[in-house]
Amino acid sequence: MSAPGPILIINPNACEAVTGEIARAVAPLQPAQGPVFETMRVAHGPDTIASAAHIAQAALDVAQIAQARPDASAFVSACFSDPGVELARTLVPQPVIGIMEAGILTAMARADLFGVIALGPGSVARHRVRMRQMGVEGRLAGELALDNASAKDAGHADDVFAQTLERGAALRDMGAGALVLGCAGFSPRRAALEQALGIAVIDPVVAAAALALSAVTK
Repeated sequence: MSAPGPILIINPNACEAVTGEIARAVAPLQPAQGPVFETMRVAHGPDTIASAAHIAQAALDVAQIAQARPDASAFVSACFSDPGVELARTLVPQPVIGIMEAGILTAMARADLFGVIALGPGSVARHRVRMRQMGVEGRLAGELALDNASAKDAGHADDVFAQTLERGAALRDMGAGALVLGCAGFSPRRAALEQALGIAVIDPVVAAAALALSAVTK
């Protein structure tokens, strides 16, 4: 029996640094035998997905890439609003996983209430629509936004880390027992945040990669 094709993780933004961090975050999940994780970026995308227009374009990009890769065994849309997930699911037979959906489901497996940290205030309304589609608003302790941080700075800038820690502490005080990081760019800070906050901190990219792996591993 031939090995399954790669699990393709699609970063809809053009930031090379964030794409590299995504690859590093999922590397520990790589099985000795089984599908490999392949990470790519959308070179014509913005450096940060930050508007409804960005999301709409990203949805088309993700679906187009999925259609063009019949060799892949599964796809991950690595943007927290899950662009293209529903569309791609109607176009390809392989599993299509969104990091927001996977991150929230993982958080709910760890705690009764979860919180979300968004890059900026404009993201919160978009995320709420997705949560309503998922039917999970009753488990949401709250979502707090950073001051319009970039995807790259979410994982590297010290001032953004301080903001993230502050928002995380507030969500913990609001009752969140697990925290979902609302962008793939947060990956490098996950462990430090979990240690500082004392609650589960979920990297949604890792959560989605794990779900995709379980879906294609026989």
